[in-house]
Amino acid sequence: MSELHLIVQKYGGTSVGTTERIKAVAQRIKGYVESGYSLVVVVSAMGKTTDELLTLASQITSKPDSRELDMLLATGEQVSIALLAMALHEIGIDAISYTASQIRLLTDGNFTRARIASVGTERILDSIKKNRVVIVAGFQGIDADDNITTLGRGGSDTSAVALAAALGARDCEIYTDVEGVFTADPRLIPETKKLSEISYDEMLELARLGAAVLHSRSVEFAKKYGVHAVLFGKLHGT
Repeated sequence: MSELHLIVQKYGGTSVGTTERIKAVAQRIKGYVESGYSLVVVVSAMGKTTDELLTLASQITSKPDSRELDMLLATGEQVSIALLAMALHEIGIDAISYTASQIRLLTDGNFTRARIASVGTERILDSIKKNRVVIVAGFQGIDADDNITTLGRGGSDTSAVALAAALGARDCEIYTDVEGVFTADPRLIPETKKLSEISYDEMLELARLGAAVLHSRSVEFAKKYGVHAVLFGKLHGT
């Protein structure tokens, strides 16, 4: 598979926050397919779904078991991937959705903050060979005992970059609800400037200092495997 024709994309919760936005993402994906690209698409849970699930858990117990919490939180992405696959089918694009367990995205056993150990590619590549858009649930994995794990806040970024690395894709396009990477927080410093590009080390430092743009682990993956993370902000103008 030529890396020039394979792109990994990640759409955050805002980008898939409503059914209309999911349909818009499907149209964007269709444009790539019609241009000759093979796509692996990673999606987050819709909108505030993860927060809503956490609220449900808090109404049951103040100290939820971490394994069961991951079991609960991982359901959000399963909804997103299925709906996006349906939206693509509706406009004539062949697509298939997979949970992390179905593609064997393996992590350690640290529930709620797991780290990726390896990424299975066989099922994904087989689907790509059949000219299908592959949609993968972000934020989640499974451990050695097949328990569902989650990667922590921002984990879908890490899922996407890890998939790009495993598949040999040069570019990973990340669609998010911020306008880009700035020299400082534009909410605090209005005269800050948006950067056209940033090095791995600079982005890693910003992420570790709390910049809510890319998950620090995703930057670590990108640097280690030479993946170019391309950030697209405010896809739907929200």
